[in-house]
Amino acid sequence: MSEKKNSLPKAAFFWSGGKDSAYCLQKVLQEKKYEVVYLITTLSLQYKRITMHGVKEELLEKQAEKIGIPLLKFFLSEGTNNEYEEKMNEVLNQLKKEGIETVVFGDIFLEDLREYRQNQLKETGIKAVFPLWKMDTTFLVNDFINQGFESVTCCVSDAFLDESFVGEKINTAFLQKLPKQVDACGENGEFHSFCTSAPYFSEKIEIKVGEKLYKPLSIKTNSNCDLPSENQVKGFWFAELELV
Repeated sequence: MSEKKNSLPKAAFFWSGGKDSAYCLQKVLQEKKYEVVYLITTLSLQYKRITMHGVKEELLEKQAEKIGIPLLKFFLSEGTNNEYEEKMNEVLNQLKKEGIETVVFGDIFLEDLREYRQNQLKETGIKAVFPLWKMDTTFLVNDFINQGFESVTCCVSDAFLDESFVGEKINTAFLQKLPKQVDACGENGEFHSFCTSAPYFSEKIEIKVGEKLYKPLSIKTNSNCDLPSENQVKGFWFAELELV
């Protein structure tokens, strides 16, 4: 068993902590084309939270513990594209030195984001892989639910959703409430989530949903969340998730 695992090409997985990442990782683990040696996550240096999602670092660490794959974290202090690209290049160079030539992303259909990632990796010779690319998002999220994954919305954009959608479990009832213009997976940045249970977690992460906070939109460009320009985003609702 160990010999087979070690013979696989090594890959790092770009982990957001949300449902698409969790679903994508299972696909990679099941297909057994790569040995995933790192989960890479971007966090805010000031707040020690996952960028865009607003989830505390300790919850991210709990996910990695339940999955059994080491975290490779990089922190942003300014949150600009330039800083992101600089830090990301440092991580990619580290991966290259360790013989890792593949990075896996859970993106589904944002062409500009895919091209952005590919161009950035091209400089280091590392290959970008997108296992969920062009999957039907309605099928994906329903399969996510049917397979026993569990996830809670941690952030929603007020261009699409109101406060009532944040801190909610992603289940059939949640999907039925989504406005028609909202993608079933929130792929346009409508909502982000935190996965609490997956078939490959050693056990479920028990959390409670605390205060709901509203944050006005910052004027900093963030490559992790591309929203259509016609949507007037004023800010985001965040749910404070806590370990029980």
